[in-house]
Amino acid sequence: MLFLTLVFEKKICYTNVRYRYFFKLIKKYFKLIYMEVFVLPIKIDNQLPAKRSLEIENIFVMTESRALRQDIRPLRILILNLMPTKIETETQLLRLLSNSPIQVEVELLQTATHSVKNTSKEHMLKFYNIFDDVKNQKFDGMVITGAPVEHMPFEQVDYWDELCSIFEWTKTNVYSTFHICWGAQAGLYYHYGVPKYNLDEKLFGVFAHRSLDNYHPLLRGFDDVFYVPHSRNTEIRRNDIAFVKDLQILSYSDMAGVHLISDMDCRNFFATGHSEYDRNTLALEYYRDVNKGLKIKVPYNYFPDDDPKRTPVMTWRGAASQLFANWLNYFVYQKTPYDLNSL
Repeated sequence: MLFLTLVFEKKICYTNVRYRYFFKLIKKYFKLIYMEVFVLPIKIDNQLPAKRSLEIENIFVMTESRALRQDIRPLRILILNLMPTKIETETQLLRLLSNSPIQVEVELLQTATHSVKNTSKEHMLKFYNIFDDVKNQKFDGMVITGAPVEHMPFEQVDYWDELCSIFEWTKTNVYSTFHICWGAQAGLYYHYGVPKYNLDEKLFGVFAHRSLDNYHPLLRGFDDVFYVPHSRNTEIRRNDIAFVKDLQILSYSDMAGVHLISDMDCRNFFATGHSEYDRNTLALEYYRDVNKGLKIKVPYNYFPDDDPKRTPVMTWRGAASQLFANWLNYFVYQKTPYDLNSL
């Protein structure tokens, strides 16, 4: 109790000289407690493969057993992972969701109407729910990933009907939903009828973007120009979004087009790029297609001097961390009612 009282005073009076030395001692001798108060982590399954990767990166991950001892309501975040590389995508998203002083409890979701080919059945059964498992629950936030099905009309995707049920369910059971790449295109099509269009060639690389609303909280702390990876064969167009009164374009790229879109209630966000990508994700996609003999250009603005033998420079990490931290803070944590049943 004494420690918590002192912490409260520190937040108000830290600029007072007489407190500074004292709190250096507090931080030294109570470092573990200090971390638990001020650096709240993501809570994930003890055996999830991402746990080890994140710990190596010195990211604060809390296991279920430890979280049970904390008297705090974490944010409940559901991730619908439609990517074929399940484990890699889990790790990428968990890394970004952890970059916040808010404790986050993550659940993973898969579609029941699609057979997963690139991840073991054991992993999917152990760590993933299906919609029937969660449909009676409430969540503070949800992330819906991209999927490699862009060339197909939405209605021909084998899990489209199930995905539509999930989209509809989010209206009443999720406070804020963040859609990524194809997930963003699918969400815009379902909720607003916004179509997607085939590109003449794949949009592939790391592109410069700028904010169209410098005062929007989702973009708070962003540089004037920030970078985002894209890897897609389809696009949504600015003119189509302009006809939807409930949508606002938040950021744009002269080369990659529309990037971030929000509804006016800030309950749904749509990102056409992949801010969550690792340093080598585009490289692995490039090598994969080259080895298959497919026609693919070197990713734009990615390899130094466009030399695939050189290590890519990661220019989007700061913006990615800021994006997810802003979403969690301003549109999930500060907006969601404490009692999720009141959603």
